[in-house]
Amino acid sequence: MEFKEDFLQAVWKYQYFDKNNLKTTDGQPLEIKKIGYHNFFHGPDFLEACIRVGGVDFFGHVEVHRFASDWKNHEHDADSRYNSVILHVVYYNDKPILRKDGSSIPTLELNGKILLDVIRNYEKLIRSDDGIVCGDFLTQIKDIQKFSMLERALVERLESKSERVMEILDETNGNWEETSYRWLFQSFGFKTNALTMYRLSESMPYSYLKKSSHLPQAIEAMLFGQAGFLGELIQDPYTEVLAREYSFYRKKYGLKTVVFPSDWKFMGVRPVNSPVLRLAQLTSFLSKGKNIFSDAIYDFSTLDEFYRLFELRVPEYWKLHFKPGKPSKKALPDRISKNSLKLLAINFVVPLWYSYGKYVEDPIWKDKCFDLLQEIEAESNHITRKFTLYQWSCSNAFDSQGMIGLYNTYCLPKKCMDCKIGQSLLKARSV
Repeated sequence: MEFKEDFLQAVWKYQYFDKNNLKTTDGQPLEIKKIGYHNFFHGPDFLEACIRVGGVDFFGHVEVHRFASDWKNHEHDADSRYNSVILHVVYYNDKPILRKDGSSIPTLELNGKILLDVIRNYEKLIRSDDGIVCGDFLTQIKDIQKFSMLERALVERLESKSERVMEILDETNGNWEETSYRWLFQSFGFKTNALTMYRLSESMPYSYLKKSSHLPQAIEAMLFGQAGFLGELIQDPYTEVLAREYSFYRKKYGLKTVVFPSDWKFMGVRPVNSPVLRLAQLTSFLSKGKNIFSDAIYDFSTLDEFYRLFELRVPEYWKLHFKPGKPSKKALPDRISKNSLKLLAINFVVPLWYSYGKYVEDPIWKDKCFDLLQEIEAESNHITRKFTLYQWSCSNAFDSQGMIGLYNTYCLPKKCMDCKIGQSLLKARSV
């Protein structure tokens, strides 16, 4: 049977094997008193276990491998953390193994002991070629189990985004206002241009823009100039004025060129999501002299209040030009669409709230994130549609974000044995 080590870990964790007359590989009676708790970090797989071998109780850790020889292959024999291992659980006992101090370790071989139903259920899972390998069996799972895994995947996704926010906070020396500004720009990149938007925000500190908050055209000139859009040969009277103004501020602040026109992605991007229009929208928002951090944290708590925060209209010129000096075939929208605002709430506000809650160690912000996500309409994309095909409904952004996290973290890499749903499907009917 082909399987990964995580399958054996699940077998040990849920004791999916015949425990009658257990013996170690050297023939001593074995009794499992406590399986230990699963360790997802460096070190033995299960910590603080208890077993009885030959009538003597042992307290320590359990390590799980497909082959006993993996102990040496993984260099555990040279790692003192594994000296406290009291049981080596393997599928094939192909080689005697020793701790770093030279002592032998009791070994349990599972070959021939794993319950047949468990093996069959595992084979059903790994045979699937679909991205959601358990799709055909999802209707067997209780709603409470699916919700529990969805919530876990969502929290892990928020943790991942929070790590990025905290990295930015570190880069800005703990300045939440500058961090929020950079995070807003990255979010406005809407994945396709997120990295370029972030580099632009790095090169143009928000403090410079705030000094000119009463001069919308100055902000417009600084943003479009620093983005590399005002140095092109094709100009018109409007952009020539912006270019001259940008030249003044570039010298004043000593701005360096870090973003070039070739860095921006236009191919395959819908006009409403073009980087030029996004910059025009940011110009209108920043011209209000906003304190981005305090506005995002304190000025609203509902989705409608967030929408009102981003009520704006872009300068007339950018409604009619896809690029500087290049008129568009039809007028572009002068407001941010509801769908874009929805994505901004999901990708800008929620991670910022979550990160701030961790920073001040206040769990109420996590609840606020969940409340807002449940207020937002569910996203519709290739991932959520996969789940709905298997009759797993997606009611709001809490669900859709959880599904995206579940699919990317567990389904795609086929980490079914780390997923509560996969673990549940593995269970033998007789267990």
